[in-house]
Amino acid sequence: MLSVEGLRSRYGRIEALHGVDLEVRSGEIVCVVGANGAGKTTLLRCLSGVQPASHGTIVFRGEDVTRMPAHKRVGLGLAQSPEGRQIFTNLTVEDNLRLGAYLHDDERVSKDMGEAFAMFPILKEKRAQMAGGLSGGQQQMLAIARALMSRPSCLLLDEPSMGLAPILVAQVLDAVKSLKALGVTVLLVEQNAFAALSIADRGYVMETGRIAMSGAAADLIADPKVREAYLGV
Repeated sequence: MLSVEGLRSRYGRIEALHGVDLEVRSGEIVCVVGANGAGKTTLLRCLSGVQPASHGTIVFRGEDVTRMPAHKRVGLGLAQSPEGRQIFTNLTVEDNLRLGAYLHDDERVSKDMGEAFAMFPILKEKRAQMAGGLSGGQQQMLAIARALMSRPSCLLLDEPSMGLAPILVAQVLDAVKSLKALGVTVLLVEQNAFAALSIADRGYVMETGRIAMSGAAADLIADPKVREAYLGV
């Protein structure tokens, strides 16, 4: 579904990605783990079109999208739930969701909203509330639901557990697992390596803008180097 070859990206003179190769197959949950500053968020921003690639190719569902604007990638089915949630705090929960569905007509939007509320019942309860008044966990749920309103075939999910209490991390990751059953492919970036690898099919380990390791998630969890560097065991 998603193929990345030789991807490089820079901020001014500083190169943040140094030739990343990665693939995501249809129906998978694939995670990218690594320390702060490894380039994980830059990678997702390049895939969604928010950050330009300076070299390499990004192919999504057989189409080269490397130079395609972000909104056109959303139309093809590639959506991002960004790091830090970035919800519209001065709009209601329902309005945030409707903005996620800007490409679609009202008849389908109400059905999609019903599915979002089924996945995150607290959002239905607070649908008329200003999004800025939600707790951190609820804001994360809203950010994911907003991205899903565009009906993506592939969801780019950036640090969904950031700043959340352990019980909320479990709830959010359970929701991510349920996306697979709905037919949504997920590329998950997470600093919480054990949590991410526990729900993923495959994983990539990033170090200083490069892919250092890759493989089946279970194999990475069992790898002594990964366990020492990222799992704290």
